[in-house]
Amino acid sequence: MKRTLIALALLAFTMPLAAQWLGVPTPGIPRTADGSPDLSTPAPRTADGHPDLTGLWRAREVTGDLNDDSKVQPWARETMATHERNYYRDGPMMQCMPGGPAYIAGGPAGGGSLRQIVQSPQVTAMLFGDLTYRQVFTDGRQLEDDPLPTWTGYSVGHWESDTLVVESNGFNDKTWLHAWGLEHTEQLRVTERYRRVDFGHMEVEVIFDDPGTFDEPLHTTVELVYAADDVILEIVCNEATEGGTKHWVGDKLADARASAVELDTETLSQYVGTYEGIWLEYLTTVVVTLDGDALYLSRNGDPREELIPQSETTFICATCTWSQPYEFRRDGNGMANSVVEVQVSGRWVFERVE
Repeated sequence: MKRTLIALALLAFTMPLAAQWLGVPTPGIPRTADGSPDLSTPAPRTADGHPDLTGLWRAREVTGDLNDDSKVQPWARETMATHERNYYRDGPMMQCMPGGPAYIAGGPAGGGSLRQIVQSPQVTAMLFGDLTYRQVFTDGRQLEDDPLPTWTGYSVGHWESDTLVVESNGFNDKTWLHAWGLEHTEQLRVTERYRRVDFGHMEVEVIFDDPGTFDEPLHTTVELVYAADDVILEIVCNEATEGGTKHWVGDKLADARASAVELDTETLSQYVGTYEGIWLEYLTTVVVTLDGDALYLSRNGDPREELIPQSETTFICATCTWSQPYEFRRDGNGMANSVVEVQVSGRWVFERVE
């Protein structure tokens, strides 16, 4: 089901706020002669001499053994298999729940792959587009042995030379570690090592240790790139969307076909065309074609998927990544002038360009 897209994008929540400030260059960053951000210059430092991690960062690549099922205990492999079958009903994001520790490894975090880091001597904050945040205390405090479980846990940090070492515990057991449904227990403890290589690049080594789930700790490396001249947009999850259209929770193609309605080709032909709009921070192109008596949709050049009509203007793409509905808006002549992609939090509008 193209779950690899979920692992980093993860997640596709709400309408962008008219690209607010996306045209404003990030002040105070090094630039080349032509004005482009120079990401290869030395990393900045704070007044106390430590590397300054402050900035807007995008996860570019995630590697490691977090997806190595051989290190996962049988009970977790069994629940993973169940979650894989029922993802669109059981997934934490589909229930509007925070991603928790999945955010750390660039997993299904709100705001796509973006995170805002704000560093101070006593605490470093990490902000995500879905309005969740983490606090990493660097004031000398220690983690408690038996903390009250929370969604994002508790974190303390200390410096080892130029590396910020973060230790976290106190996570509840209601989240998954990745989009394939890997659960964890409240014994989960996470260690992160942040090293800013230069101005525009940072490496994060992550260890997930949970004796209740893993036979041995899992290791992950996340490469972060400075998101210059960009901004993190608000991503808010809500169960029902504007106009009463709800996110599709069916997990089988048969579910969509059972509720399908019949439309003639004249009606379907009004929706054929190319549509463009912003999804998260990305320009997205949706191409709708008619083949025989069925509509098909291709998103950003991906293989086309069938759109199954649920009414004269609403369709289900049951085999798409998010198994989402699409709603066509028409002008006075009945021709579609935009298509709306409905996700758990809201509606992404793509306007007709051809």
